[in-house]
Amino acid sequence: MRLPSDLARIQLIAFVVGISSLGSEIAAARLLAPYFGDSTLIWANTIATVLVALSVGYWVGGKVADRDPTLHGLCRLVMLAAVLMAIVPFVARPFLSEAVEALDSIEAGAFIGSLIAVLVLIAVPVFILGMVSPYAVRLSVSTVDQAGTVAGRLYAISTLGSLTGTFLSALLLIPFLGTRRTFLVMALSLALVATLGLARRWLAAPVVVIALLALPTGTIKAAENGGRLLEEVETEYGYARVVERPTGARWMELNEGEAIHSLLPPDRSYLTGDYWDEPLVLPFAIRSAGDPPRRVAILGNAGGTIARAYGHYFPDTRVDAVEIDGKLTELGRRWFDMRGPNLHTYTDDARPFLRATDARYDLIVVDAYRQPYIPFYLTTREFFELCRDRLNPGGMVVINVGHPESSNELEQVLGRTLAAVFPHVDRDPVQPTNTMLVAAVDDISAGRLRAAAPLLPADLGPVAVAAAGRLEPRLPGGRVYTDDRAPVEWLVDASILQVAGSGER
Repeated sequence: MRLPSDLARIQLIAFVVGISSLGSEIAAARLLAPYFGDSTLIWANTIATVLVALSVGYWVGGKVADRDPTLHGLCRLVMLAAVLMAIVPFVARPFLSEAVEALDSIEAGAFIGSLIAVLVLIAVPVFILGMVSPYAVRLSVSTVDQAGTVAGRLYAISTLGSLTGTFLSALLLIPFLGTRRTFLVMALSLALVATLGLARRWLAAPVVVIALLALPTGTIKAAENGGRLLEEVETEYGYARVVERPTGARWMELNEGEAIHSLLPPDRSYLTGDYWDEPLVLPFAIRSAGDPPRRVAILGNAGGTIARAYGHYFPDTRVDAVEIDGKLTELGRRWFDMRGPNLHTYTDDARPFLRATDARYDLIVVDAYRQPYIPFYLTTREFFELCRDRLNPGGMVVINVGHPESSNELEQVLGRTLAAVFPHVDRDPVQPTNTMLVAAVDDISAGRLRAAAPLLPADLGPVAVAAAGRLEPRLPGGRVYTDDRAPVEWLVDASILQVAGSGER
């Protein structure tokens, strides 16, 4: 016969285990993000790993519970899960570092192997947690006619715990404590409830976890190739770091760091020699050199490389710099000299911002495709219709499309979708891995851009001439994406796997 106090302990354990199961899943995705990104592929792998681990745990847990139906046995399992949960963020780093090296060298086998190793590492404590539910049911059922009621109550309690763990991790623990300490808080909660059915000597376990919580978190990802890490931060939307290269140039990297999202040249000049320079000159393929854009929207401002340059070369232009992640705006001000006489920053998602504003723009720059992971709702005909509706007569949309050198599928889709909205769509293949798509209602003229070059600020003349020489019609092919159907995740994930397998960039 089970005492009421034992039933209360079992229900508390079920609730805390529910918290830890879903909380650890979200923390696991964040653990992987700085190294692999946060694509649907990574989320699918993480969710699948957790579900498989829980399923096997349910099956094995029922068998173990039948052999040792005691509260002591249940609490031993929970304590084991706590120990394994506590070591995950420490032991995972060597696997993650190996995976990054494999990704950098495009060795598909090592990359996939390392990813599997990390997922298995996470799966082990989740497997133990999965054993708890059938164990708790076995201990709580005293008569057969109560089995359904007892099982339903425990699963409801566990599910409420999972709901709590989801919001607790996503809204509080990860933003304010970080990923490593989120794992440790989960481990601490498990260790504390496990002591309810164990001897007093087991109180040492939560004390050890508390000590681990007090340790400095250290660096998540060290700078490579002689670079110097200036700052790193886990934000609401991912991981960001600022690295200073041996040349003195500063880079902003997000998540896995395969792309640079902001750049400050070593001499602190305003031109980068890269795609960030193109929005400064491309509007003059439509308008005269004496009529620079009066108002510009930059959707996906990051650290403000384009905004900073506009403030220097066209100080009378109002720049509305929109960035969903406010931490990146802070990094831009602190490390990338993001400033300008008419710069206005907004912390908002690009599409809701554009939908809500009454402003009209001469140029809309879309630089929110944080390659290789792209929000589908910024690739659709409906979004580009919204962009068109927010343009002044003679306005232009410029989109930065990042892609592997050998892959044109994403550019083709975006070009075709833009062409469903704008009469004129050209491309500027400024880099092997970056193409600027240019869309407008008016005719886009390379000759007009070339003629404007001598009349622009001196630094911009050569940039304009080079851009005019590259301007050409969009690539044929592709299909129109809509809000109802825009499988951009499939397209991008397939290109990543193709590149990883072929050894190309």
